[in-house]
Amino acid sequence: MELNLSGMVGQSPCLGEVLRVLAKVAPTDSTVLVTGESGTGKELLVRALHANSRRVGKPFVPVNCGAIPRELLESELFGHEKGAFTSAVRARQGRFELAEGGTIFLDEIGEMDLSLQVKILRALQEKEFERVGGGKTLKADVRIVAATNRDLEVEVQAGRFREDLYYRLNVIPLHLPPLRDRGEDVLLLAEHFLCRFCRQKGRPQLTFPPEARRLVLGYPWPGNVRELENFMERLSILCENEVIGVDDLPRKILDTAGVVLPPVTLAGATPGFRWPRLTDLADNAMGLKDFMDALEEKLLVEALEKAGGVKNQAAELLGIKRTTLIEKLKKRNMAGE
Repeated sequence: MELNLSGMVGQSPCLGEVLRVLAKVAPTDSTVLVTGESGTGKELLVRALHANSRRVGKPFVPVNCGAIPRELLESELFGHEKGAFTSAVRARQGRFELAEGGTIFLDEIGEMDLSLQVKILRALQEKEFERVGGGKTLKADVRIVAATNRDLEVEVQAGRFREDLYYRLNVIPLHLPPLRDRGEDVLLLAEHFLCRFCRQKGRPQLTFPPEARRLVLGYPWPGNVRELENFMERLSILCENEVIGVDDLPRKILDTAGVVLPPVTLAGATPGFRWPRLTDLADNAMGLKDFMDALEEKLLVEALEKAGGVKNQAAELLGIKRTTLIEKLKKRNMAGE
């Protein structure tokens, strides 16, 4: 039977090895610990694990243990009884109950408090738990899959993670390689994301010429697949042509490759002048207003410096009236005496 990859894309040998193990472990109920750097796609891998398991028709319930406040995480996982704490006005099911018969995914489990780790260990070993404020023992017919970007062996040695829970979770380890180790998968993923975003935005499909492909492939992608996906969405919005040029790529990709763009001469501009582009806004994380304000302020400061602080001369250099200059300076609290 063909493996359901749940949207995972790639043909690299290192990813192939991960998928080979996934195909073997998915039909079982063995506990799996997925490790890998942030942004490598750990949740997609876990969803593929669930999609190829016998529990596929049952709920898949993800829980980001690092995103839920520590004092609320126990209630979120195991539920609570009415009156268990001040805001508990009614009884509430937790994620373990909602995942009954299916898979619960404990993402960033390395962020979990030691006190709560004990209760997760019980749910793993005894398949039972209690709601917060309750005395009734509930059964948990769920498969537990965990993921982390931390080295749990180091966390165990530092006393921040229970050793018994680590070994109970680490029955089947699956390590997702960083994008920089996946070779041509970078280009496959780039084209996959680009196709999706162009389709969503109703624009013609963008294409990568060889030079742009080479630069994208050579960048180390420290943010992994998530960074690549975000960049492809940005290109689908900001790229003005249907072919992606080198100057459409972010500054950090060009800097990594040592690429220096030549000055661009446009109609109405003197040789060597480069008009700002939409990519300049994106690279500086600015909207149009902030960008124009920063540009105007830089020119005001330069004109004042060149005119020795004489506003008449500065206004003349800028080609505006003195009253207009003073108004702009007051707006920025630069009017002085």
